[in-house]
Amino acid sequence: MVQKFRGVLRIFVVVTLASAVYAVAFNWFFQSNDLTMGGFTGVAQIIHYLLPVLPIGVLTIVMNIPLFIIGVRCMGIKLLLSSLYAMAASSLLLDLVASLFTFQPMEPLLACIYGGALLGISIGLMLLVNATTGGTELLARLLKLRFHHLSIGRLCLICDVIVVLLYAAVFRNVHNALYSIIALYISSLAIDMVIYGSRTAELAYIISGRSAQIGQALLELDMGITLLPATGGFSGDPKQVILCAFKRRQIAVIKAQVHSIDPNAFLIVCQAHEVLGEGFGSYSQESL
Repeated sequence: MVQKFRGVLRIFVVVTLASAVYAVAFNWFFQSNDLTMGGFTGVAQIIHYLLPVLPIGVLTIVMNIPLFIIGVRCMGIKLLLSSLYAMAASSLLLDLVASLFTFQPMEPLLACIYGGALLGISIGLMLLVNATTGGTELLARLLKLRFHHLSIGRLCLICDVIVVLLYAAVFRNVHNALYSIIALYISSLAIDMVIYGSRTAELAYIISGRSAQIGQALLELDMGITLLPATGGFSGDPKQVILCAFKRRQIAVIKAQVHSIDPNAFLIVCQAHEVLGEGFGSYSQESL
């Protein structure tokens, strides 16, 4: 019971922190520089400009209601509870920050870089605890169930760019729309970094005549290895290729071990986008 309570508390703390970052990013870097975030917040900006009856935060909540109904049907009540809080917190904090601070315009390129990074970090943190602010993030989360091959950041970018094009048409400001697309691209990279960063790893292929000794040394370092049968292209001799997935921080140790056993070993290191299994990430149907 205590562990469950801590888990719920952790979700609400992360969502609250992410919502605060989201609100600051919007008011400081986007709204004050006439840039759009895309998504339902961007749509709310357009509606507020045409019909300034309700504040942007309230408009965002109203537009999200139908999408949340669909989300609950597809993903269950857990998404509703965490995302309702995320949507309410981010929208209310958005209006609260706007009422407390008046941010001055800045160099648009700086607004793109820092606004995009903060926006992506805030959205990524929410998605990590299975929450969204609604709008683009929730739509991308639902689309991910259908388009498994696309990252969540890429899906958000596609949806947001469509809104930015509408924003450009309404405000008749192509330059700001182009700046907004830059910010959203940076945001998509930040989202993927937050979500998939913990799952990335390095992958080493080691080709050596002393593969048995090298393999044993890596096993003693508590690293998993796989021996792949191979044949030398020039000599035609049978060989064993060692395949080893490892954390980035372990690369120096692996290089030292391989070199100490066989200075002439052929070592290829490349980045693995996602590694699932013991010691790394795990798969679930809700995985992003």
